This record gives sequence, C-alpha cells and structure tokens, in this order.
Amino acid sequence: MFYLVVILLICSVGINIILFRGRVNQRTEIKYIRNKLRKIVDQETGERLLLYTDDKYIKSLLVQINHLLNHNQKIIGNYNSIELSMRKMLSNISHDLKTPLTVILGYIEIINNDKNLPPEKITSLLKTVNLKTLEVLELINRFFELVKLESGDKILSSSRVNICEVSRKIILDYYEILINKEFEVSIDIPEEPVFVSGDEDAIERVLNNLISNAIRYGSDGKMIGLKIRTDENNVYVEVSDKGKGINESHKDRVFERMYTLEDSRNTNYQGSGLGLTITKRLVEQMGGSISLDSVPFQKTAFTVRLKRIRF
Repeated sequence: MFYLVVILLICSVGINIILFRGRVNQRTEIKYIRNKLRKIVDQETGERLLLYTDDKYIKSLLVQINHLLNHNQKIIGNYNSIELSMRKMLSNISHDLKTPLTVILGYIEIINNDKNLPPEKITSLLKTVNLKTLEVLELINRFFELVKLESGDKILSSSRVNICEVSRKIILDYYEILINKEFEVSIDIPEEPVFVSGDEDAIERVLNNLISNAIRYGSDGKMIGLKIRTDENNVYVEVSDKGKGINESHKDRVFERMYTLEDSRNTNYQGSGLGLTITKRLVEQMGGSISLDSVPFQKTAFTVRLKRIRF
C-alpha cells in the first residue's frame, strides 16, 4: 500500500511538472505572438508569425492570425493602389482643366485689352472660347459620372434593347466626321433584330466612347469597323481601327482611371483618360465585359460582351 501511495505521489508530481512546463511554454509562446504582432503593426512590415509549437490551440491561433495578416496586406495594397491612382487622376484633371482655361483667359484678355480688334476677329476668338468652355464642362461631367458609377449612386435600368438598331443610329451620327476625315467604314450588323439586356442610354454612351476613341487614336489607319456577332447566350459588339494600336504592355492598363491612351499610342494626343474607364464600368454594371486586342496598323479592336435575350 505504501508503495502504491508513493507511486501515485510521484505520478501526481510528474503530471504537475508537465502541466507547469506546458503553461510556461504556452505563456512564452503567447508573449512571443503579442510582441511580434505589436512589431508588425507598429513597423507596418509584411512579416508573418512563425513559431514551432506542439500546442494545437496555439497552432490554430497562428493560422488564423496569419490569414488576417494576409488579408490586411491585401487591403493595404489596394488602398495604396487606389491612392496612387487618385493622385494621378487629380494631377491629370488639373492639367486638362488648366490647358483650356488658360486659352479661355488669354483670349478674353485679348478681347478686353485690344479695343481695335475687328468684329470678325472677336467672333473667331469667342468661338474658340466657347469650344474650350465646352471641353472643360465635358471633363467635369465625365469626372462626376465616374464618381457616381464607382460609388454606386448611378443605377442603370435593365430592359430589352435592339443592339442592331442602336449601333446603326450611333455610327450614322458620325457619318459627316468619317466622310470629312476620309475614313473607310466597315459595318457588319445583322439585318434581323438582336436583343440584349441593358440600359439603352448606357449602351449608346459605350458605343459613342469607343467610336470616338477609334476615330481619334486610329486616324492613321483611316478605317473604322463596327461588327455585331452572337452566340447562344451573348452578343458581341466590336469597334475596330487600323491605327497605331496599343502595346502589349499597356493593354491591361487602358481601362484604369486617368490612364491616357497617349501613354501607349502617341504623346501628341491629349485626353482625360476617363472615357474607357467609364465605358468599362457601364458595361460591367450591365452584367457584361469588355476586352481589347491590338496589332499595330493591322487591327485594334474593343469588344463588348452583353447578355443576349431571345424572345
């Protein structure tokens, strides 16, 4: 009996020692986690918690903390990207506003200071002032349109739209411009109606943006194309040109805020860099997508995919 009591006592002491050591190890590990997290937060490092432990609860905690740290890094990365994009956007907007406003102020000063200007000269200067004022207004309207789209304040309707009819209407609006610029026009639109799900005003805006973009940046190719094709579930609207095209390294960036096409095509061109961003947001709000394929001086095509309606 005595030996049994001694054995039980020894076992009890051993268990307490093991438990004590376990608690000491656990406190040490928790202290390490606390200090390491404090360092990561204070120094804003991209480190993760690395700790060898046999404690399954500590292991589980480490896994969840590292998941949280990964998520936090993604949020920080997105924030930095958005902040950089906004800075560039504000810089470009300031530049785009400054240029026409400088012209407007200059011409008004000429009219005010030169009392001997002939009436026809004054008329000519005022026409230029009017055009530049419209440029400023258009830029401001585009900026606020993008803000509304990205904040979710602009809600698009969804209805049955005959994409063939809308496309013919839009391309006809550019008839005089295309004739004057001696563009070859290639139109491939089905005779029978093709219906998509979307907002008609938004679809018109998308086509206007893409066609004006093709005329502006594809003028070297003297050609513009408008093609509609379908499959079982989708309708594809392609607007193309044969201009300078867009380099492969820039293709994924043309839809970014304020990323102007002169960056990738020609530094002599000026633009707000908002048109294609607005186009992409409008298409996506209608449940579609937009893609770009470009081979310089052969074919640069923007293709919009929208959901097809059959009835």
